[in-house]
Amino acid sequence: MFQKLMPYEAAHLILGQYLNYYHQFKRITKRGKIRFENKDWYGIQQAAKERAQLYREKVGETTEEIQQFLGKEVDNYNVWREIKDMYYEDIMNFNTRNIAETFYNSVFRHIHRNANIGADEELMFVNATGSYREYKSTEPIYYTFYLGKNLRSTFDQIFSLYNFDASFENLERDTHYLTTSLSSSLKSLSVSNSAGIRLEILKSIFFRNKGAYIVGRMYIYNRPYPFVLPILHGDKGLFVDALLLRYNDVSSIFSYNRSYFLTDVDIVHETVDFLYSIMPTKSLGELYNSIGFEKHGKTVFYRDFVRHLARTEDKFVIAPGIPGMVMIVFTLPSYNMVFKMIRDRFAPPKNVTEAEVMQKYELVNVHDRVGRMTDSHMFQNLAFDIQRFSPELIEELKKEAPSKIKITKDTIEIKLLYVEKRMTPLNIYLENATLEEAREVIDEYGKAIKEMAAVNIFPGDMLLKNFGVTRLKRVVFYDYDEIGFLTDYNFRRIPEPRDDDEEMANEPYFHVGVNDIFPEEFPRFLIGDAKIREIFHELHGDLYDTKFWKDTQKKLKQGEILDTFPYKESLRFINLFQSTF
Repeated sequence: MFQKLMPYEAAHLILGQYLNYYHQFKRITKRGKIRFENKDWYGIQQAAKERAQLYREKVGETTEEIQQFLGKEVDNYNVWREIKDMYYEDIMNFNTRNIAETFYNSVFRHIHRNANIGADEELMFVNATGSYREYKSTEPIYYTFYLGKNLRSTFDQIFSLYNFDASFENLERDTHYLTTSLSSSLKSLSVSNSAGIRLEILKSIFFRNKGAYIVGRMYIYNRPYPFVLPILHGDKGLFVDALLLRYNDVSSIFSYNRSYFLTDVDIVHETVDFLYSIMPTKSLGELYNSIGFEKHGKTVFYRDFVRHLARTEDKFVIAPGIPGMVMIVFTLPSYNMVFKMIRDRFAPPKNVTEAEVMQKYELVNVHDRVGRMTDSHMFQNLAFDIQRFSPELIEELKKEAPSKIKITKDTIEIKLLYVEKRMTPLNIYLENATLEEAREVIDEYGKAIKEMAAVNIFPGDMLLKNFGVTRLKRVVFYDYDEIGFLTDYNFRRIPEPRDDDEEMANEPYFHVGVNDIFPEEFPRFLIGDAKIREIFHELHGDLYDTKFWKDTQKKLKQGEILDTFPYKESLRFINLFQSTF
C-alpha cells in the first residue's frame, strides 16, 4: 500500500515546498513598498538578496526531504515518472503553473546532480505544458485612462490610485513637469490631438534600491509606447523624477545588468506579457528575471536555446577577443549569448581557485549590479551534439578543461557552464571606433567603474578587455575572478624613493600588501592608445587619485546608500526644469 502511495506523497511534498516558497517570495516582495515609504534603503537591498537566496534554500530543503522519504527508490526513474505525472495533476489549474514546473525541475536536477541524465521529458518538464495564457486575472492587472485635452487631469487621476504612506513634496509641481514633458513628446511624434490616446498602467508598483516605478504603456495610433514614472523619496517627501517614454530608456531600467525588482504580481505571465509589449526586443526569460523569477527565466532561456539549436546549423566557436586566463569563452554566431567555462589550470599571476571563481559569480548574482555587471545563468551537466562544436573549440576544451567535459561519439557533456548575454569587448570596439564613438564609450567605462564603486564593488582587473559594450552603448563589466568589496581594499599613494637606488629599482622598494591598490599606476596599464587615454584622463582623471576611492569608502562604511540612476541624468526633471525645481 505504501509503495503505491509513495509517488503521490513525494509529489505532494514537493508541491507543499513550492507553495511555501511562493508564499515567502510574495511576503518578501510585498514589504518593498513599506521599506520604500520608510526610506529603508538597506532593507530593500537585503530583501532583494534574501529573495534571491530563498529559491535555492527551498530547493535544498526539498531535496533533503525527498531523498529521506524515497530512500533507496530515489534513483528509480519509474517512480519519478509517476511523481511527475501526479505533480502535474495537482498544478494543472495553478495560475503559477509555469513557476511550479520550474521548481519541480530544480528539485529533480538537484537530487540527480551527479547522475548522467539529460533533459528527459518523461522525468522533467522540459517543454512548457501550455502557453500559460489560459489563466487570466478576473480583473485587469492595469488601470486604463484616456487622454483628453487636459493632460493634467489625467495625471491627477493616476496619482489618486497609487497610495503611499508618505506625502509628495510638491505634487502640483510634478504634475506640471509631467504635463509639459508629455505634451512635448506627443508633439515630437506629430500627435496634434491627444484625445483618444489610451494609457494602460500596471497596478503593481516596481521597487528597487531607492526608486519606485509606475510602469505602463501608451497607445498612439494603436502602437504601444512605454510609459514609466520613476518616483524617489527625498528629504522633503516623494517626487516624480522623470517621465520615460522611449524604448531604450525603459529597456535600460529592465536590463539584465541590474538587480531584480520587488513587485507584487499574481499571474506572473500576464505581467511578463505586458512588459514584453513595450520591450519586444527583450527575451521573455529576461523579463521573468527582472521581476525576481530568475530560475523560471533560466527555464525559459533554455527552452528558447533548444528551439534555436533545432532551427540552425552553425557551430560553436571560440569567442573573438583576448583569451581569458581563467575562463574559456565560446559562442554560437547565430545566438546572442556567450558560454563560459572555468579552466582546469590558471596561468600566473592568477592565484584564485575554481571555488573562489564560483563564489565571485554567486556574489554578483545576489549583489546590486547597478547596470554595470552582467547577469548569468549557471548550468551543470549540459549535453550538446558534438557535431555543433568546431574542431578548434573541441581541442581547446580538451587542452584547457579536460576534467569538465565528457566526450562520446555523439555528444559532449559540460560539467559546469555560465551563460551570459553577448557584448562586444571594449578593446575590440575601440579598434574600429571613431573618436566620437570612443569618447562616448570611454566615458561609459569610467562611469561603470564609479557606479560599481558606489555599490561597494571593486573590479580588480580593470583592463578594457574585461568590459563589454552593449547594444545601447552601455559599458558593462563581465570578468569576475578578481572582483571584491571596495571597502576591503587599501588605496595608497606610491611613497617617494629615498635614494637613487630605490628610484632605479626594478622591484617595488616599499611593502605592498595583498589588497593594496595604487591608483596613480592606472594610466600605465589601463589604456594603451594615447588619444583615448587622454580622453579618459579628461573625463575621469579623479580615478587616478586615492581621494575618490577613499571618499567613496568612507561613505560606504558610514552606511550611506549612494545614488545611481538607471536612466540618463539628462532625463531627470531636476535637470530639465532647473529654474523651477
